[in-house]
Formats: sequence, structure tokens, C-alpha cells
Amino acid sequence: MKGILTAATLFCLMEATAMADNTASFETDAVGSTPKGWIATSTGGGNPKWTIEQDDTAPSKLKVVKQSGRAAYPLLLKDDANVKDGFIEIKFKAIAGSEDRAAGLVWRARDANNYYVVRANALEDNVVLYKTVGGVRSPLDIVGRRGGYGVDVSVPANQWLALRVDFKGNRL
Repeated sequence: MKGILTAATLFCLMEATAMADNTASFETDAVGSTPKGWIATSTGGGNPKWTIEQDDTAPSKLKVVKQSGRAAYPLLLKDDANVKDGFIEIKFKAIAGSEDRAAGLVWRARDANNYYVVRANALEDNVVLYKTVGGVRSPLDIVGRRGGYGVDVSVPANQWLALRVDFKGNRL
């Protein structure tokens, strides 16, 4: 089983892991190309640009995926993913962006307008869980706390960080 991942930023580098033993590898993809087996799209319009890049600062020292286009919510969806319960994880480095400097994970995506996403934003220093329905993204409450907007946490730019989501049934 493989996960679905996304980066919701203008510029982001990332590596992906889904279900521990299914690490996404981009080593056979040509530098500058769109990753094979992935669908580059967006929610809310724009022109996302997802390319394979070499980055020796990456934790794995392998090729990574870079998002450098402009889109409301750029998405990179694994085209054969179907994980009902499990986890997905990325290592990411938020490197630019004036509205968002962030990365995120998407799961249970039906299409580019219906999915869950958790987003870590270096400009806001927070991590927020959203549900997107019909192209409209709404923040979800944190268990045990009503209202508010995600969790305040340091998300330093230009530094490799990990983001993971575990999901089972209706628990995220």
C-alpha cells in the first residue's frame, strides 16, 4: 500500500515514506522531470510545477521532489494509492513562499477537490489539519479542544523536518 502526498507551498523539497516498508523513491526519474506514477494537480487553480531534483542535503542523499510553481494548493497525488488505515510521512524542507512556506500530506483523496491534508507552515509556525470538500478547505478541531487553528509549533525554513500522519477509521 502506498500513501498520497502533497506539498502546499511555492517551493518545497521532499522525500516520502508510506507504511514503513513502502518508501517512495525517485532514483529512476530524470532530474527536471515530473515524478513517474504521480499526478501533478492543484485545488483552486494555478500552475504547480513538480520536478525531480538532486539535493545532497536531503536526509537520504537521494533525489527529491521540488514544487516550484504557483497554485492555490498544489498537489502531487500518488496515482495508485489506496490506504484506508495506516500512516504516511515525508521529510521536507520549506525553502520559499510569501503566502505559505509549507509542506503537507494528503490522504483519502478522491480527487483534487476532496481529501484530508495536514500542513506544516514555516511562515506561521504551525501545523494544521484540514478537510477539503468540493475544493473548499476547512480546518478541523484538535481532539479535546474546540476552535482554534491547528497547533503552534516551530517549523524552521531551510531545514529538513519530518511530518507524519497516522489514520485509522475516523481517527487522525
